[in-house]
Amino acid sequence: MRCAIQTGVLSLAALSISAPLFAQNDLDQRINREADSLLATYKHLHENPELSAQERETSALLAADLRKSGYEVTDHFGQYAEPDLDAYGVVAVLRNGPGPAVYVRTDMDALPIIENTGLPYASRVKVARAGGDEVGVMHACGHDLHMTVFLGTARLLAQLQDRWSGTVVLIGQPAEETVRGAQAMLRAGLFTKFPRPDYVLALHDTSAVPAGKVSWHAGPLLAGADSVDITVRGYGGHGAAPQAGKDPIVIASEIVVALQTIVSREMDPQLPTVVTVGSFHAGTKHNIIPDEAHLQLTVRTMNPQQREKVLAAISRITNGLAAAAGVPAERAPIVEVAQDHVPATINNPELTRRVAASLERALGKENVLPGEPIMASEDFSLFALEDPRPPTSMFWLGAADPAKLKDAMEKGTRLPGPHSSEFAPLPDPAIRTGVKAMTSAVMDLLKK
Repeated sequence: MRCAIQTGVLSLAALSISAPLFAQNDLDQRINREADSLLATYKHLHENPELSAQERETSALLAADLRKSGYEVTDHFGQYAEPDLDAYGVVAVLRNGPGPAVYVRTDMDALPIIENTGLPYASRVKVARAGGDEVGVMHACGHDLHMTVFLGTARLLAQLQDRWSGTVVLIGQPAEETVRGAQAMLRAGLFTKFPRPDYVLALHDTSAVPAGKVSWHAGPLLAGADSVDITVRGYGGHGAAPQAGKDPIVIASEIVVALQTIVSREMDPQLPTVVTVGSFHAGTKHNIIPDEAHLQLTVRTMNPQQREKVLAAISRITNGLAAAAGVPAERAPIVEVAQDHVPATINNPELTRRVAASLERALGKENVLPGEPIMASEDFSLFALEDPRPPTSMFWLGAADPAKLKDAMEKGTRLPGPHSSEFAPLPDPAIRTGVKAMTSAVMDLLKK
């Protein structure tokens, strides 16, 4: 009897050890069955990119694939501030008994970049802008990879409904690159017309992590972003008689230099801050002092207090230097902060650590790396700020060729990353890893 009991205990122990391994092997087998289809989808999306707020065909592809997997799909969802602008958001719902509602978000739009990767499936798409000039279109930020992982995750979750309970809501978001799409979907009632979210997850590819691995970071992950326009006004005149005017080019040049002291002398050096002047335009001819000079800035901060301090410093320095140059109050500079501000993306620590544990179980600890925040920005942050203010978390999906990344780190060779015309993720291992990682994270949050 004692032997029988011990044998039973050993069998149960063996089952408890082998069950997670069995589940992961099953996940791998299902991913293997979907791999060729997903890779073909990735190449199609890469070859046929669409710009922000123009994602008509991309949206239709996602909606059709999600319907085929058994989801209730709502397309053309979203509401931009401009009433005549169509939104191509996609929302897919899969209800599977009682439990939490987990949202998974992907972005869909591409960038106005002429592709220079040399890939056989490289984009050759060009579109006409409002002014009539043509611009190339490229998935230079990996949204094609995000969408492919998204569809793979949708397929596996639909196949594995016996292993989880709750509701999955998958959102295909337009216009991330112009930071308008998340707000458009929230404005249209994303959290009220569909199940109330308990968690919101996303991933983003990175060239800083090899394909086959992921990384995570609790707390601030991406910076908040502001666009600032400065018009420096002076009094123009003849270049041979500068004493008769107030030269806005000289004043603007002093402003550009002085703005650098905001980061170096006013901000805590342990708190990442960026103030970059990306554009300086003034004048028309060699011997004419213009009336105005125009600066365009990008500002990146990690919290609201820091943001207010930096924006206040920009105004103070700009107006102070103009006044010091003798510009009268009626010709004071105009400082305008654009309305497209997005706050920092801050991963909920508790949710993120839970997701990280899921990733380690699914991929192995050796394939889950500590991540770092970066100064790029995303409108994914807005989902955490809309009632019911659900916890949100985004993790990094490795997309780099491991050998090329190793050379870049050890030898300093160049490795193009997101927003480069040469950015070329290693798709197959990245897709497989992303699908396994996101599927596992969602199933853990919805486990029976």
